[in-house]
Amino acid sequence: MCRWAETGPTTVPKPMPVRDQEKSPESEQRERARSAGGSAVETMPSRPRRTFSAAEKLRIVKRADACLASGQRGALEAMLREEGIYSSLLSSWRTQLGARELGALEARKPGRKPKLDAKDKRNAELLKRNAHLEREVHILKALVTLQKKAHELLGIALPTNTEEE
Repeated sequence: MCRWAETGPTTVPKPMPVRDQEKSPESEQRERARSAGGSAVETMPSRPRRTFSAAEKLRIVKRADACLASGQRGALEAMLREEGIYSSLLSSWRTQLGARELGALEARKPGRKPKLDAKDKRNAELLKRNAHLEREVHILKALVTLQKKAHELLGIALPTNTEEE
C-alpha cells in the first residue's frame, strides 16, 4: 500500500533568497553582470574578419604544397594550425588558382556589379547582334555548299552570274 497516493502530494514552497536592504556597489555590479538565466555573462570583443592578399594566398598554397612534398606526417595540419586557416579554405584557393592562375586569388569587390552606361549597353547589343549575324552567315554558307553538291549529283548546270564585269 502506498500512502502517498491516498493522501495526495504535499506542496512545499520554494525557498526565496533573502535580499539585503542596503546593497553594496559590488553586489549591484554582480547583479548587472548576470543574464536572464542567472549565470554571469562574459562578452568577448568580436575579431574583425581576416582578409588575405593574393600574395599571402599564393605563399600559403606553395607552403602547403611543400609540406605535402616533404612527406612528413602531420606537416600540412601543423602548417594550417600555424596559419589559423581551415583545409577547406586552402582547397578553395587551390581551385581558384588552378582555374584562372594568379589573378583568381585577388579579392573581388563585394556587392552588385555596376550597371552599364549607354555606351557599354550599345557595345553589348552590337556584340550580340554580330554573333547572331555570324551564325546566320555560317548557316548560309553551308546551304550554298549543299546546293552546289546537289547540282553536281543531279548533273544540273549552275546558273552563272551575268552581272559580273
